[in-house]
Amino acid sequence: MFKYYNMNQVVLPLDLEVKLQENDIAFTVHDLVEQIPNEAFVSFLRETGCPAYHPRMMMKVILCAYTQSVFSGRKIEALLKDSIRMMWLAQGYEPSYRTINRFRVHEDVKELLRQCFVQFRCQLVQEKLIEEEAIFIDGTKIEANANKFTFVWRKATEKYSAALVEKSNQMYEELLEKNIIPEIERENLEELSAKELLDVVGKLDEKVEEFDRKIEESTEGKERKQLRSKRKGPKQYLKQYKDFLVRKQKYQNDMSIFGERNSYSKTDQDATFMRMKDDYMKNGQLKAGYNVQIATEGQYTLAFDVFANPTDTRTLIPFLDKIEEGFFKLPQYIVADAGYGSEQNYEDVINHRECTPLITYNMYRKEKKKRYKNNEFNSANWEYDEETDSFLCPNGQKLTFRYLSNRKDKGSFTRTFKVYQCEDCSDCPFRSQCTKAKEGHNRKIQYNEKWEQQKEYIRQKLSDEKTGEIYGKRKIDVEPVFGFLKANLGFTRMSVRGKEKVKNELGFAFMAVNLRKYTAKNR
Repeated sequence: MFKYYNMNQVVLPLDLEVKLQENDIAFTVHDLVEQIPNEAFVSFLRETGCPAYHPRMMMKVILCAYTQSVFSGRKIEALLKDSIRMMWLAQGYEPSYRTINRFRVHEDVKELLRQCFVQFRCQLVQEKLIEEEAIFIDGTKIEANANKFTFVWRKATEKYSAALVEKSNQMYEELLEKNIIPEIERENLEELSAKELLDVVGKLDEKVEEFDRKIEESTEGKERKQLRSKRKGPKQYLKQYKDFLVRKQKYQNDMSIFGERNSYSKTDQDATFMRMKDDYMKNGQLKAGYNVQIATEGQYTLAFDVFANPTDTRTLIPFLDKIEEGFFKLPQYIVADAGYGSEQNYEDVINHRECTPLITYNMYRKEKKKRYKNNEFNSANWEYDEETDSFLCPNGQKLTFRYLSNRKDKGSFTRTFKVYQCEDCSDCPFRSQCTKAKEGHNRKIQYNEKWEQQKEYIRQKLSDEKTGEIYGKRKIDVEPVFGFLKANLGFTRMSVRGKEKVKNELGFAFMAVNLRKYTAKNR
């Protein structure tokens, strides 16, 4: 005997909600999006045209699809036709893949995602799943949706641009010497601008047209031949200058796209070429990508941002600004790895934000090793005399203070060094071990007083029992989130192009990771 089965009869219930499990992730998605205030959806209202799908429904559908590792617009559209949870969230609507793709890159969706993160954090605080004591910051590089062979390099552009300037100036001098064109007004004698190149092209064009007219008017074959011979030079110059003009405009456009970067991709101009961890060929291949920064607590992503520069050091300050402006007030402790340790970052966190940085620096672990501490030629281990402001080297020679040296980094931050120099290294038996200075030059050391004080501050904080324990949580708090994102969710490459669109997609991806973890914990 079989259970009753008939395909020609209506089967109740028609409400799809009862078909979902009690703790299904669809309910978590629904509850989160319903917490977004109505004011956030006002910008989506339109007075004309066909009524749009409700943004709440679209947010739920896309978030739910991302939790199921579905990132393609067409696959999300297919899920709406055969997934019970997606049918319930959409309440029978079936937006097309075009509508889904247009919505998720819409500029106003950024605010909805921000509200999602704010509301989700409030929910975690209410349920005491996070302590609000510290945030853990780290970054990863995610490959852009760009062809890996469409690179443009700043150094190559600058090199070819300089060659173009030299060649165009040289040819301009030749034009004046041969009296082919009259002299033009120039803003800068060292370089012909695009406007000036256009003027040269115009004058050469007039010269060629003048020869053309004379050739047409001439009736003698010998004279026509001479005119054609004279026209040959201006015609070649015209061709060259037209090429110069096109290249000049291209190089100027390239430099404006670079900004402060050293490269960009022609496919996605906001993406920068970076070294990725998944280097299968083991040749240090660069791929177009984005540097993604996140702030976590309890393995939940509470804030995120996207940067074009591959190093983490210069992302900390703008990322903390972003958190304070749009997400939440900073807690007491800011925890990050050695990639964020710099004089500028420590100064910003301690003095401007009045927080405690639990951020190591590059030499932190090396300085703790016995080999480093026992190296007698390491200036960090030399005896310092505060009264005479001098160091004592292993040979008993004094290194006295000579002058202050200021250095500016790429971000225009100035660091001040005190330069000390040995009195005489000429007859020192340890010279070859102590210094690489040429003969006749003495050993110099550069001492950054502020940096050494900051390092001592960090060492004290990390050796303290409470703060040391908080720093110890870093690896098990922020690192797993990237593992969840890439390995569990399968999000390893962008499917949209442009920084603002990438931010939206990453917002959906990180929130999907949060919702999966939250739902699994409540089961």
